[in-house]
Amino acid sequence: MADFDVDLFVIGAGSGGTRAARIAAGHGARVMIAEEDRIGGTCVVRGCVPKKLYVYASRFADDFADAAGFGWTLGEARFDWGTLRDAVAREVTRLSGLYRKGLEGAGVAVRTERAVVAGPHEVRLAGGDTVRARHILVATGGYPAFDPPIPGGELGISSNEVFHLPSLPKRMLVVGGGYIALEFASVFARLGVTVTVLHRGDNILRGFDEDIRTRLRDALAHAGITLRLGCTVERIELLEDGVRRAHCASGAPIDAEVILVATGRRPNTVGLGLAEAGVALGPVGEVIVDANSATAVHSIHAVGDVTNRINLTPVAIREGHAFADSTFGGKPWTVDHHLVASAVFTTPEIGTVGLSEQQARAAGHELRIFETGFRPMKATISGREERIYMKLVVDAQSDRMLGVHILGHDAGEIIQAVAIAVSMGATKADFDRTIALHPSAAEELVTMRTPRAG
Repeated sequence: MADFDVDLFVIGAGSGGTRAARIAAGHGARVMIAEEDRIGGTCVVRGCVPKKLYVYASRFADDFADAAGFGWTLGEARFDWGTLRDAVAREVTRLSGLYRKGLEGAGVAVRTERAVVAGPHEVRLAGGDTVRARHILVATGGYPAFDPPIPGGELGISSNEVFHLPSLPKRMLVVGGGYIALEFASVFARLGVTVTVLHRGDNILRGFDEDIRTRLRDALAHAGITLRLGCTVERIELLEDGVRRAHCASGAPIDAEVILVATGRRPNTVGLGLAEAGVALGPVGEVIVDANSATAVHSIHAVGDVTNRINLTPVAIREGHAFADSTFGGKPWTVDHHLVASAVFTTPEIGTVGLSEQQARAAGHELRIFETGFRPMKATISGREERIYMKLVVDAQSDRMLGVHILGHDAGEIIQAVAIAVSMGATKADFDRTIALHPSAAEELVTMRTPRAG
């Protein structure tokens, strides 16, 4: 024990790293954590937390439109970008400070500088210090990748910079068809920006259920977002008036004040010294780990997006907790990466858990599909065009619920509760036996009786 300065050195103070550090310290371990950016990581600083606040801001446009149908008379609505941007920035700063306070309160030594792996038990800090650690945990997350690189790509911004725009653009081009691209497209369109989404695939949200993908695509188009599918950007140029022009492989070029490139993320392992220390890396730089988050080097573990397993904040937190309990608490356990619920905060939003219909069929299941689409009660009075869609994917032999997919208002809130039932092995009969809560949108999940034909 005397050979080591600390029992655990954590590289990266995001969701997974901070949870591991605090739990390990609670078990009596001597813990040090290093973060070269702001404490809190992607989720708190430049990801899900500020993004959700922007989503809330954007949806007031619909609320104001709905109000008239319910008898409210409102004055002219005006939106001020600077007010929102600065308020979100203050909240991020507050949360980052709470993360630091939580670490220090747990007895974790915090170093705000870059750290790299210098050996199986050594970490080298940017300031020149070398720390000997019995265990090293890599929790450096991921970063936005401009992939593939294109000429003029430096004229675009990533999801890191989109929160700090000096002013609200008149036009925005969003490159990408994944959830990050579509969430920001949805936000800025509702804030009054003319938005075009350009995606190389023939549909958006690859990997999600096809019925959800198609209905979201149509809803985004109905919201005024222009979708250019099956197209790629060949180059970007800067015009004299400061406008960016994206030249596409097919069709007319697109002019915009801001081009947001959201084509994917990559594990943040460049220059960390992992390969030199004997840690195996995968094709996109991800740290290869086993079910215990252990690498090929017995003293080095990794959790969160840097492993490229399931890149969601709650998963990183669970992995960090499991590592700390197992390594320092004498309570070994592993994270079950199956049946992880997720949400996409477009408007309308998506909530999903389990297998899509396509995944279930590919796995050999004989299926019964239940689905419903309806206009929510609020929209019947407001007059606004809004739909909710729900889909149950059921194994025909066992009656077990394989997947639940929701598109519409509060889908993320609903799916969190549904995920409990699905993870417990609920059957369609269990859903049918549950008495509906009326009037609510969620009651439709337990009132679907007739499977889809075919």
